[in-house]
Amino acid sequence: MKRRNFFGKLSMTVSGFLGVNSLEAQSQNLNSNPKRLTNSPLSIATWNCPEAILISGKLMEAGISALDAAVKGVAFEEANEKNTTVGIGASPDQSGCVTLDACVMDDKGNCGAVMAVENILHVAKLARKVMEDTPHVNLAAAGAEEFAYSKGFKKTKLLTPASKKRWEAWSQKSNSSPKINVENHDTIGMLCLDDYGNLSGSCTTSGLAYKMKGRVGDSPIIGSGLFVDNEVGAATATGLGEAVIKTVGSFLIVELMRNGCSPQKACEEAIQRILSKHSGKTDFQVGFIAINISGEKGAYSIHKGFSYTYFKSGRAINTSSASFY
Repeated sequence: MKRRNFFGKLSMTVSGFLGVNSLEAQSQNLNSNPKRLTNSPLSIATWNCPEAILISGKLMEAGISALDAAVKGVAFEEANEKNTTVGIGASPDQSGCVTLDACVMDDKGNCGAVMAVENILHVAKLARKVMEDTPHVNLAAAGAEEFAYSKGFKKTKLLTPASKKRWEAWSQKSNSSPKINVENHDTIGMLCLDDYGNLSGSCTTSGLAYKMKGRVGDSPIIGSGLFVDNEVGAATATGLGEAVIKTVGSFLIVELMRNGCSPQKACEEAIQRILSKHSGKTDFQVGFIAINISGEKGAYSIHKGFSYTYFKSGRAINTSSASFY
């Protein structure tokens, strides 16, 4: 995935997400919190998303919570038209309509999700609103969109000229079907461990390119696309959602860590569970990332080509995941 380089403007961007005059002022205000445990926050996300990771990492360095960092970090990719599987400019469904899915989960076990949402850009933020401002966990389609407007979200045209052109080329093929392959899964899942020792995560996507209208994958489903347990760790998934749902992949990884597995071993076992249900070499991709409460991380995928990005010493580092094949 190609990304815009905005490193020289990072401080301005982060300050914009914070809504304060300067990152330094916010940091000085929050650094006095006596409950702060460390100065080494950890942020990790699927795929090559350095800007999103830098936003989340810098926010946590300033003392911002893991939940805020996870939601505001992925917001960059939701607004990035060059990312064809998240937010604006994402690939539509078979009818040419862009629908988005997202979920969030915090350190207290609270969670919220939205599914098949049209016309709303920052769906991870909307999922957080569901978590915090309603008695529900999931809102879908028109109901989620109506709720968004009630909370001040603006109507946004998500289908761009570039994404429409790709959809038109796809729809003219005689064997038009959803694009299910190794390369076509770029869900952005982000896990954050803040300076207070708290975990949170977010997951946002437009789902499978040219999916059937109404299809929802794993990304907004708590336990499949994302799961957080503040006593153990957190995990998130990318790839073919149907395969992740069948194994409740992210919950499985956290439970494996609860029973003594490292994040790496837990990710590997989750992939093995998926592969055990398929004979022969699979033609689809699934990738997992995970962290535990001690700050150890892990990543594993079915095929080569999956990478993840993490925050370390003020830098965003992208690295390839180990894989089964």
